[in-house]
Amino acid sequence: MKVLVIPDIHLKPWMFYQAMDLMEKGIAEQAVCLMDIPDDWNQEFNLELYQQTYDAAIEFARKYPHSRWCYGNHDLSYQWQYLESGYSSMAAFLVRKNMTKLEETLDEDNPIQYVHRIDNVLFSHGGVSDYFVRLRLTTAACRNEEKALKEINALADSEMWKDESPIWLRPQHGKVKMYRPRKFLQVVGHTPVHEITRQGNILSTDVFSTYRDGSPIGTQQFLLLDTVTWQWEPVNI
Repeated sequence: MKVLVIPDIHLKPWMFYQAMDLMEKGIAEQAVCLMDIPDDWNQEFNLELYQQTYDAAIEFARKYPHSRWCYGNHDLSYQWQYLESGYSSMAAFLVRKNMTKLEETLDEDNPIQYVHRIDNVLFSHGGVSDYFVRLRLTTAACRNEEKALKEINALADSEMWKDESPIWLRPQHGKVKMYRPRKFLQVVGHTPVHEITRQGNILSTDVFSTYRDGSPIGTQQFLLLDTVTWQWEPVNI
């Protein structure tokens, strides 16, 4: 399956409109958003930008209700009321209200999750490590990948608000053994990179994040991935 990956948003509504344009061209059958929809440098009081971004996200979800969405740490900081860098107490009610609307816009059998699987590709905000699976899951789940993913997606904030969890992991910063690396390719955001990069079985895609002055860190391209062959390429408008 050809999948278009939308990495970390951070108050850039235009990313969704660019993604819609690409989907309209028929380059992909499915879209996956790695979220982190709210928060960006010095935007805590820009409620209009928060609303514009969620309007764009919900419009995309309405147009593509089968698209997959993976919770990021910034999204969940509002759900769980944990302070995070860039957290806006002014926008907290707006974020929670729009997250509920986004969830209701997607198909009932397609909830927002920590981890989504398409073929033998795992999509998550930060990545699923072997250590996290062994530390947090039951023995039965450690032996069965379907049970493992089901248990991960059922975990509460007490297990997920940890550095090693799929919403926080940064495998780019060290030698991390990922979950079943011979079987699964993992597509992640969360950690800004200059260009979409594959290291081992990890594809890092957060190329839209910016420096504090607003200048882009990366190439601002989307990932187009074949989930069967694992062939990929960066795409833009």
